[in-house]
Amino acid sequence: MSTSQLTEGIVPGRLDPESYCTNFADHAPALSAQEARIAADRCYFCHDAPCMEACPTTIDVPLFIRQIATGTPEAAAKTIFEQNILGGMCARVCPTENLCEGSCVRMDAEGEPVEIGALQRFATDTLMAKQSHPFARAERTGKSVAVVGAGPAGLACAHRLAMNGHEVTIYDARSKPGGLNEYGIASYKAPGGFAQAEVDWLLQIGGITIVENWQLGREGDGDLAELLGDYDAVFLGMGLAGVNALRLDGEDKEGIRPATDFIAELRQASDLAELPIGRDVVVIGGGMTAVDAAVQSKLLGALNVSLVYRRSRAEMPASVVEQEHALTNGVTIIENAAPIAIHGNGAVREVEFAYTKKGEGGLEMTDATFRLKADQVFKAIGQTLGDMPAQIEIAGGKIKVDGAGRTSVERVWAGGDCTHAGEDLTVTAVAQGRDAAEEIHQFLMEG
Repeated sequence: MSTSQLTEGIVPGRLDPESYCTNFADHAPALSAQEARIAADRCYFCHDAPCMEACPTTIDVPLFIRQIATGTPEAAAKTIFEQNILGGMCARVCPTENLCEGSCVRMDAEGEPVEIGALQRFATDTLMAKQSHPFARAERTGKSVAVVGAGPAGLACAHRLAMNGHEVTIYDARSKPGGLNEYGIASYKAPGGFAQAEVDWLLQIGGITIVENWQLGREGDGDLAELLGDYDAVFLGMGLAGVNALRLDGEDKEGIRPATDFIAELRQASDLAELPIGRDVVVIGGGMTAVDAAVQSKLLGALNVSLVYRRSRAEMPASVVEQEHALTNGVTIIENAAPIAIHGNGAVREVEFAYTKKGEGGLEMTDATFRLKADQVFKAIGQTLGDMPAQIEIAGGKIKVDGAGRTSVERVWAGGDCTHAGEDLTVTAVAQGRDAAEEIHQFLMEG
């Protein structure tokens, strides 16, 4: 039986052209200037603002909202960018309900926080639309730094280093910079090529060179020792390259793939109508990647999409807002269930699950089982670190860091998801890249 026959349920063009445009349009349209002023007027401008404390990049939220309220959104944008140079993307993808907005005093009083994320987007979009960069480079230091990974951590680190006068070369394994922002988030969160536009805008600072299709340790590229020989310092921000396995027989059947690969393919597709999707899709996992894969499967025309998580919905890494977004789009969420078998002759046809319960030793499988019909299965059960140089100390499967990203190797820092301090959030990666850059700068100036 041919591969096409095995996967005959996975087909492109399930929807009419207009539906693709509608489904993948910006799911949170920008505020108008008037709407932004009204939203800003709801802020109490707290002196000890809990929203600021809840932001991993510690943006001065009351200040930038006051600047919007007084009609100076460009100044508000600079306030944001001083702490978070990827503030435009973070305004689109941050789980604000768990961070700044979740801490807003309006939330306690009224159940409706100030729209901090939307206001941040209004400010940053206003400034970026002018195609001007708010920062200038310091006097050249003559020092150089290699940054491995062009994702949020690497870009934030590179920008701050360049701003401080250093020469930076970013090495990235993919053909386009942006990392998670370019390849790993739902398309409807940042449509219109925003991720690439943000990188182009960031590079206006100058002093940053990007080398694409270069992977640390790959034959013909380079290793850590070579980078340390060529540069004064190295920052590792390559994210997580591997995907955890289900560890089930038949996991290699046709129709089963990592959710990250599916999302990356969708993000880079020039025509969504040409992207094949199954009739019955099962997503295994409970984080943001799982939700993004499930929702986008539905938006591509899958008839039945089930997201299955081994624990309860309350324990899902994906926020309640994201869970509700999935349900609203027709995704079925099944909690307290784990996969135990894959059925099908050459291609997946069903996935068998067992219900789980909490036991004395942790999560336990029960004897109660069920099967879900599936012609396409996306694995979203976590990612793993790729091969690392032997001298880099690893903790819990990730790079161990101390302070502002110091690794076990002298002159090498790290940040973002590849470290044990990573949180799978763009904003956290930005904060770690920025802070590592400041420490690298101090190290270079004292040397």
